[in-house]
Amino acid sequence: MKLFAKYNRVNITATIFTFLLGSIAFFFVLDYILTRQLKETLRSEQFEIIHFVEEHHALPEIQNTRHQWITVERSAVTITRPRFKNSSFYNEKEKENESIKQLLFSVSVAGQNYLITVNKSEAETEDLLKLIILVTIGMIALILLFNYFINRKLINRLWQPFYTTIAEIKDYHVSNRQPLQLSKEPIDELDLLNESLNKMTQSIYKDYAALKSFTENASHEMQTPLAVIRSRIDLLLQQSELKEQSLQQILSIEDAAQRLSKLHQSLLLLTKIENKQFLLNESVDIKKIILEKISEREDLIESKHLKIETNCANVTLHFHQHLAEILFNNLLNNSIKYTPVNGLIRIELNESFVSFSNDTMSEALEDGKVFQRFYKPSDSGDGTGLGLAIIKEICHLAGFDIAYTFTGHQHHFKIRFNN
Repeated sequence: MKLFAKYNRVNITATIFTFLLGSIAFFFVLDYILTRQLKETLRSEQFEIIHFVEEHHALPEIQNTRHQWITVERSAVTITRPRFKNSSFYNEKEKENESIKQLLFSVSVAGQNYLITVNKSEAETEDLLKLIILVTIGMIALILLFNYFINRKLINRLWQPFYTTIAEIKDYHVSNRQPLQLSKEPIDELDLLNESLNKMTQSIYKDYAALKSFTENASHEMQTPLAVIRSRIDLLLQQSELKEQSLQQILSIEDAAQRLSKLHQSLLLLTKIENKQFLLNESVDIKKIILEKISEREDLIESKHLKIETNCANVTLHFHQHLAEILFNNLLNNSIKYTPVNGLIRIELNESFVSFSNDTMSEALEDGKVFQRFYKPSDSGDGTGLGLAIIKEICHLAGFDIAYTFTGHQHHFKIRFNN
């Protein structure tokens, strides 16, 4: 859920709840005020009648209106304290019952007791109350609506620098050869965020640059001693007077030197890929490369009695010839290496993807580690653990998506070209 949606949900819910409680309280307060005003009107009529009786010793002439009328009845019962009463009557004109408020009190004229009832319709009060409530509800709705749009515009404007920062972070790669440079913002919190990210990426870039420099220097410095070791081993192997034990030790040294050489070449290749030293501006025939790599390994395939099924369409990509050869060479080597004797390898190629599937006697590779450098399954033998990492880096450089799955005792590697 986005921050704006979360904020609006909380804000609108709190606002509606506040207005709801306020409206209920306002209704009762307004009802109390209007009822009190109505009672004051009835008391005013009572005081005028009592004052007239005291002054003239006679009942006043009664003048009734539509919403207020007075009834006078002889009564043997004297009301010592005036009292209010709620009642209703049928309005012939409106054809409905109306609520009325009554004030009952007694007066004595020439020794005769009278019960006087002052009646006032509550229709006007109720209509006024309804009108005020409707106006209030309308105002609340308008406030909520304006609050929503104002908040939407304001929050979008306030958070735009944040989304700009996120976009720049997404587009940033440490291999861009410069640290992240986020602009200064007028809002303190966002400026603090940008400043912290700038400092963090500067530190990361320095570490990356130092590591990259070390890797490059180490790779180049390793070439000479490796070449010397291998040349000396060749000279030793040419000596005919070597004993069997010495020969085995030299062969062991040669094997270790070859593994070190492969590791050196793989690390150097990864460094070149990360530094984007390869331009993907060549037209590469993918089908031709795959078939050539299969042909180069016919002897190994026959020795393991492997069956290879290919379903390859003619596909040409804007790629790099050498990288394409390394990519499919590693995929094929990986399939042949982990396929048991008499096993099956399937290769499918079309305009959208290429997939390599092979039988296996082992368990599935770990999803989170399969493309990590130096990750080697238990049955990997003397591999460097960099083959799949190189495949991943080449795909990343070319903008391809690579995925690994394991179904039916088969490893599946699928590369989508995203053309």
